[in-house]
Amino acid sequence: MLPLPPFALRTPGTLDEAVELLHALGPDAQLIAGGTDILPNMKQGLLAPRALVSLQRVEALRGIEREGDAFRIGAMTPLETVARDPRLGEELHVLAEAAAAVGGPLHRRMGTLGGNVCLDTRCRYINQTHFWRESLGFCLKVDGTKCHVVAKGRNCVAAASNDTATALIALDASLELRSVRGGRTVAIADFYTADGIFNQTREPDEILVAIRVPVVRGQRSAYEKLRMRASIDFPLLSIAARADVDGGRLARLEVVVSALAARPRLLRAARDVPKGATLDATLVDALAKAASRECRPLPNIDGDDVWRHEMVPVLTRRALERLAGSAAAE
Repeated sequence: MLPLPPFALRTPGTLDEAVELLHALGPDAQLIAGGTDILPNMKQGLLAPRALVSLQRVEALRGIEREGDAFRIGAMTPLETVARDPRLGEELHVLAEAAAAVGGPLHRRMGTLGGNVCLDTRCRYINQTHFWRESLGFCLKVDGTKCHVVAKGRNCVAAASNDTATALIALDASLELRSVRGGRTVAIADFYTADGIFNQTREPDEILVAIRVPVVRGQRSAYEKLRMRASIDFPLLSIAARADVDGGRLARLEVVVSALAARPRLLRAARDVPKGATLDATLVDALAKAASRECRPLPNIDGDDVWRHEMVPVLTRRALERLAGSAAAE
């Protein structure tokens, strides 16, 4: 078993205390929510913070509330709670499905929605022991200068692997962030960048406070995930689909594909579907083929990249057929 490196644990009891503490400790500190990702990364030598600022005692960061035409979900709300909440299952189905697909039961009990939103990128050449990585000369993300995925690559292409981010982008969610400078809100679609080293626009001393997700009448959504096993594994490919239906016809269609690169990808072909179209078999087939053309996985995570590419239209079709079936049942 790999040991944890030494660190100091700080446990603030309020959000104000947490914000002040994170700022005061500076770059030597890291936030810890459920710990299901940061602790394994520390054991592998990917991170070596001198202090961890735990948010476990900050009760203001927990809970799911309906506020008008949106849900506000505290960042420290466990993934299991998100997955099992009947209101979310009914009105934000893709989010509940995505939360239920994260890890295994113990991961979902400890892991939080905010932690999953802020999950670090993953790569087959980085998420290994220090000994293993040293034998390759390390890589761009930590300690090295070479990308082992893209020959002569200058940018890290470690993949976004957070299930819920794919769903939240499809749902037009926004994120509430807080620091000593005050609060700000950012659309989750603008939160992620193409930099696999750190793929977020969050500042080092900012804390994700809550996720706000609008509720749209007539919305149908679905989540599909490719992985080696039916539980525990990170996605080899993830797809979230959302259709706003009015009178049996589309008012809006979104398809988000992730686990390809450092940030999730919005399918252009889905956004180009004209308002008033019908999500029939012909359109589903066209969009599945378009997804195959637009999305090309890199050999950056486990699972053959050719197989993952072949599964892009398969999972896209599954998700869209589920939406089409829901719309027809109205």
